[in-house]
Amino acid sequence: MYANSKKNVSTIEESVENYLEEVYKKIVQRDPHEDEFHQAVRIIFKSIKPALVKNPKYIRHNILEQIVEPERLITFRVPWVDDQGKTRVNRGYRVQFNSAIGPYKGGLRFHPTVNRSIVKFLGFQQIFKNALTGQPIGGGKGGADFDPKGKSDAEIMRFCQSFMTELASHIGPDVDVPAGDIGVGAREIGYMFGQYKKIRGSFEAGVLTGKGLNYGGSLARKEATGYGLIYFVNEMLKSKNERIQGKTIVVSGSGNVSIYAMEKAAELGGKVVACSDSDGFIYDENGIDVATVKQLKEVEKKRIHEYVNAHPNAVYKEDCTGIWEIPCEIALPCATQNELDEDAANLLCKNGVKYVAEGANMPCTPEALSVFLKNDVYYGPGKAANAGGVAVSSLEMGQNSSRMAWSFEEVDGRLQEIMRDIYHNCEASAQEYDKPGNLVVGANIAGFTKVADAMIELGVI
Repeated sequence: MYANSKKNVSTIEESVENYLEEVYKKIVQRDPHEDEFHQAVRIIFKSIKPALVKNPKYIRHNILEQIVEPERLITFRVPWVDDQGKTRVNRGYRVQFNSAIGPYKGGLRFHPTVNRSIVKFLGFQQIFKNALTGQPIGGGKGGADFDPKGKSDAEIMRFCQSFMTELASHIGPDVDVPAGDIGVGAREIGYMFGQYKKIRGSFEAGVLTGKGLNYGGSLARKEATGYGLIYFVNEMLKSKNERIQGKTIVVSGSGNVSIYAMEKAAELGGKVVACSDSDGFIYDENGIDVATVKQLKEVEKKRIHEYVNAHPNAVYKEDCTGIWEIPCEIALPCATQNELDEDAANLLCKNGVKYVAEGANMPCTPEALSVFLKNDVYYGPGKAANAGGVAVSSLEMGQNSSRMAWSFEEVDGRLQEIMRDIYHNCEASAQEYDKPGNLVVGANIAGFTKVADAMIELGVI
């Protein structure tokens, strides 16, 4: 009897494995050059297998083939005029991936690497990240292959206005609510909101999040992703009866997420010794002075190597990938996708890393992830660990709808509660599906089942 039971389970698992492989092959055949999207799908499929074994309704309703195909993918031309009077042209994107639990929600990225594959991978990840927050928001993403670096304010304004002219007819407070991402901060959001307001002839504050405080923005939004990352890490540490106080921390990047992760980590007693930008990294054995990094990056818009001018005891090294050579107990990759590979993961493990949490979207390659799991490094995936930004964006939407503004303390308190709930939901889901401690599996299953159940209930079959 027991042997037959084991055989039946094995047969079901094999059937699910074949189904996953069949769907994945269709995705690759349909869009063979979308490597980043394929990688994101592969990670999700590998994680959710136990959920499909336990809940055959997801296969019966063919949820996977639906969820991997965007409900809508918009591509458009963005012409703009530079300061020399020459017309330039970029390509813009908006992927509206899944609206089963709420309006599409996800950032806009302005960076030369942006293409169809990038926005699809980001939008696909956003479906499950948004579901984990517990807020009623679906998954979307967008951007353009435009590089704000080296552009004047006037050029950036003209680009943003042209971009929004094309995007405006596809978004709205109850339809699709973009926010910022790499290359899109408060300045860019302001220019785009101004253009949207002009086109619509009305003040629809909830159409964009990450806005300035003077026109409907939320306190704590700027800090949210970085602070939320540390709140999540804090829950990881507490589960092991440890504290962040006294821990040595390495944070890649020096943008918004990195800065506020460093700030909150230092506030809680952690010692951040390194951060980076795309040129190189700085190491300060006394602990990074966050105020200096803020001044350089947020005010003066300079490169990170300038840090050593104010702190001569610090060391600057070219090649940002070298940051993972620095021994630490906690590593927080906060720069960009696939920045931390197998070799870097092995080096971190050799140097004693115990916790890794993703501040960026998919910054660790699949090979790096395998290294961490094999070495019992407690690993927080981005869709859970960096969900603080979109969580507070949703709170900004709520404030806009009610015509109210909450205090910093109230927003921060709700953020802490959301990140605590995300961690415990991921942990509980991993436990339920016999993968205790595996937050990758826990996060992916918890996010997937919520969206998949909603799709079935809505009759999206």
